[in-house]
Amino acid sequence: MSFTTDVKAQIAANELRPCCMKAELTAIIQMCSTLNFTSQGISLTMKTENATTAKRVYKYVKELYHVEAQLSVIRKMKLKKNNVYVLRITGKAMEILKDLEIFTEQGLQSHPSSKMVRKECCARAYLAGAFLSGGSVNSPNKTNYHLEISTTNLDLALFIEKLMHRFDLPAKHIKRRNQEVVYIKASDKISDFLRCVGASEAVFTFEDSRIQRDFMNSLTRLDNCELANEMKSISAGKRQLEDIEWIENYRSLETLPIKLQHAAMARKQLPEASFVELCEYCEEEFQEEISKSGMKHRFAKLKELADQYRGV
Repeated sequence: MSFTTDVKAQIAANELRPCCMKAELTAIIQMCSTLNFTSQGISLTMKTENATTAKRVYKYVKELYHVEAQLSVIRKMKLKKNNVYVLRITGKAMEILKDLEIFTEQGLQSHPSSKMVRKECCARAYLAGAFLSGGSVNSPNKTNYHLEISTTNLDLALFIEKLMHRFDLPAKHIKRRNQEVVYIKASDKISDFLRCVGASEAVFTFEDSRIQRDFMNSLTRLDNCELANEMKSISAGKRQLEDIEWIENYRSLETLPIKLQHAAMARKQLPEASFVELCEYCEEEFQEEISKSGMKHRFAKLKELADQYRGV
């Protein structure tokens, strides 16, 4: 089961009050339905590839309007070869559309009325319905975080984007081929969306995977940082040993000031050590406390002396 399918199953398992049921049903109808006018009357047809969504719609129209939708399954023969669940409502189709304020005196509405999503619970239910119909979310184990809801209707996409902003979800909109896509990229905001639409278990799964992944990324960055510092210490140690070798070609280290002697002897003993490690060595071997900046200053003095012998 994909993460998206799991999220939709969790949303569909939630028990809602009648007002929220209507809000969720409104979203599903506006996202994935068509209105058909035939000699037998008006019918409403909804298509979805998600079985959970199909069951949800069937349940709602039966409980709210005492209508049994006709359910059929079509097997796609191209690409993914998924099942397409088709629900057809006849008889009370117009009554349902008017009750949900999808059909008004002004005609068919592309997005819900302000009354339908006025209450916070109903606004959440509408987003849940939109996700059930046209939503997807990447698995938290993938390399990029992404949640989206896609529709063919621009006005509806802009409404969904605005509704997400109401819950402090920084959604953005983009056109992708013939689809209007509303999406969220920030991992913490994806968690907030899942929480908003009632997918609580998915939030825990998502957060757990995200924390583990971020922790591993932090370890990798730390390892890379430590490796870079180690390579830097090795490179610096090599240059300092060359300076010491130039000095020794012209004079004994014993003729140098005692502090420079200690620095040179420490470096010869620990060719790849960092300044901190050299400071610790001097403290143990010579009972001399010295700071990292003090050690750095001593090697600068040794370089100046070596450059004199180089003729630089």
